[in-house]
Amino acid sequence: MDADVTDSAGPPSDPDHPAGEKPQGRSQEESGPEGVTPGDGAAEDGSPQGDARREGTSAAEDAQEPPESGESGESGAAPDPAPDPDPAPAKAGSEGSPGVQTWADRPKDGIVAARKSHWLRWTALAASFLVLVAAGAGWWLYKKLDGNITTDTSAAAELKAYEKERPTPVVMDAQNILLIGSDSRAGDNSEYGRDDGGSQRSDTTILLHLAADRKSATAVSLPRDLMVEIPSCRTEDDKETREQFTQFNTAFELGGTACTIRTVERMTGIRIDHHMVVDFNGFKDMVDAVDGVEICLKEPIDDKDAHLELPAGRQTLNGEEALGYVRARKTLGNGSDTERMERQQQFLGALVNKMQSNGVLLNPTRLYPVLDAATKSLTTDPGLDSLRDLYDLVRGMRNVPTEQVQFLTVPRQPYRNNANRDELVEPDAGDLFKQLREDRPVAVVPADELKEAQQDQEGKQDGKPDDTGSESPTPTPTYSGSSAADDLCKQ
Repeated sequence: MDADVTDSAGPPSDPDHPAGEKPQGRSQEESGPEGVTPGDGAAEDGSPQGDARREGTSAAEDAQEPPESGESGESGAAPDPAPDPDPAPAKAGSEGSPGVQTWADRPKDGIVAARKSHWLRWTALAASFLVLVAAGAGWWLYKKLDGNITTDTSAAAELKAYEKERPTPVVMDAQNILLIGSDSRAGDNSEYGRDDGGSQRSDTTILLHLAADRKSATAVSLPRDLMVEIPSCRTEDDKETREQFTQFNTAFELGGTACTIRTVERMTGIRIDHHMVVDFNGFKDMVDAVDGVEICLKEPIDDKDAHLELPAGRQTLNGEEALGYVRARKTLGNGSDTERMERQQQFLGALVNKMQSNGVLLNPTRLYPVLDAATKSLTTDPGLDSLRDLYDLVRGMRNVPTEQVQFLTVPRQPYRNNANRDELVEPDAGDLFKQLREDRPVAVVPADELKEAQQDQEGKQDGKPDDTGSESPTPTPTYSGSSAADDLCKQ
């Protein structure tokens, strides 16, 4: 019985090779050289075990293979090969060193994949870090600009108390913003004049109307010496002033921004949606932030009060020079506030043109200094006291063509009781306010062109009575003024 018992994987039981123990000569049957599977018939050159043996070969088949010369078989079984005096290093995966590979035997594509995976991890980590740094810097800049803005909550509270007497908006998507240039001499502004206890008046006031379709913007200057009805207002020490007929900039001195807004609303019938108050330093810094604004002077300027000395001709003004230029009055023209307002309008037009033509509004790198300068000296109502609110406002204006950014002064004339004061010219002023209130267009032309057009119109009406035979569409009201597209050096 014992002689018939065979090993399932080898020859019959043998005293020298008990069942279950594999002969030494089959050490590579289970695992051949790299890339060669057992039983595929491949032999390694020079290997004593290179005979083509397949898994499942019987012992009888092995015995029939002719022995190598000089070798003798015993009991019909192939003898064990002679030991190699200089055996080759064990192959990867051999029984003597299962799964062990040298660095040279490692597949090259695996090395490349490992290196690529390594660099991908580091690249992703570095990119994540840069994103976090950029996000942090962006957030810091946003908070800095946002924190520069001062919110005027007292004006909002007083306007709310007088809500019943305020005008009702006619066109909801249009925006009417009151821009106030403060002439306070307190703090950093003391170099521009005497500080009379911190009191201030509105040196420049502009009613800015943004059309609902955002295709035009009209800025109307309101003379500070214009005689108007000022309502009863509340002062800083919580006292109530009397209603009075006096010059316009007194409203800001008595009751601040809220009193000025209520005065403008009573005079124009236009609902003021927002307001901004900018002091001298804010204007200077904005001009410096855009690298100056170019103007042309027909004559040299030497104004000691305005700290201004400029030659005639084309030149670029920095912030300090620009402030003196828009505030100078005694040594320029006839010394009137009327000419000064026209000069302010022309300069603001040149500033807007510079910002749009140089891509400042579309370039974050160049826009940041402008926003930083503007927000540092800006006081607004709660509806415009965040950088997001200001951005939405600027974004709505950046596509307005420069020729549709118009500047004019409300129609006025010397006050009949005091030539040093102004009064509104009616019905011209009322027509202008009605156009803006109803969001209808207005047109502006230089003063000399407007005068010639008016003379031509009067001549036609006097000399040709048959011209009135047919009615024409209502013409767009035209006023003396300028646009941001005008070149100051060609006038």
